[in-house]
Amino acid sequence: MNERRLLIDAGNSRLKWAVAEGGRWRDQGNNDYSDLSCFMQRLAPGMDCVIASVARAGHERRLAALLEASGIVPRWLTAEAGFADVKNTYADPRQLGVDRWMGLIAARQRTRSPVLVVSVGTAMTVDALAADGVFLGGLIVPGVSLMQQALRQGTARVAVPAGGCRTFPRNTADAVQSGIVAALCGAIQQQYAHLAEAAAAPPHCLMTGGDAGKVLPHLKVSAEHVPALVLEGIDRVAREGLSR
Repeated sequence: MNERRLLIDAGNSRLKWAVAEGGRWRDQGNNDYSDLSCFMQRLAPGMDCVIASVARAGHERRLAALLEASGIVPRWLTAEAGFADVKNTYADPRQLGVDRWMGLIAARQRTRSPVLVVSVGTAMTVDALAADGVFLGGLIVPGVSLMQQALRQGTARVAVPAGGCRTFPRNTADAVQSGIVAALCGAIQQQYAHLAEAAAAPPHCLMTGGDAGKVLPHLKVSAEHVPALVLEGIDRVAREGLSR
């Protein structure tokens, strides 16, 4: 009998989910927390549910209440010291964001080569995974919206509408957007170079997150856009039956 399973990636800004059945994803969505009606329509009493969450406490409480009201008891995942041949080298493995951990597990499932895993969301993370599955470490930097917010709050005259990305911006809106994209691309490209040097070979680069599309066209290294990468990792862990 095919088991129906709800996979949930609860991010800072949005809720991503998929319904897996018979080894395939039958349905999936990406919803703002202000409107979870589409998500709620997929809930069924007793269905298996696995969650990786980095959402704020209020979003988690609301999500837990919705699931409880639907007769669902979820399993909340955390980062661990290892999964299969993926090794978490954090001094405290559970301090690594569970979304980053799921991304690394999914990346390992996709390739056995060195791989840079980039998630461009509220924050951007850039994580390096060696060819032997060892997590080498990663960066966390403010994402597009946080950088815009910092400029609005910290300066007097750049509270302008969103601009475009230009090589040589000639207005403030474009200068802000171009600077943000340049900063994010720079972080990615630097870590790509570090990993290429450590691996003595060009690594793969996988990009995910809601703002990946704002960065990807301007990146000077080859990268693959994988919007559901974290859900792929959750699916893998769920199928192995590992949870906290």
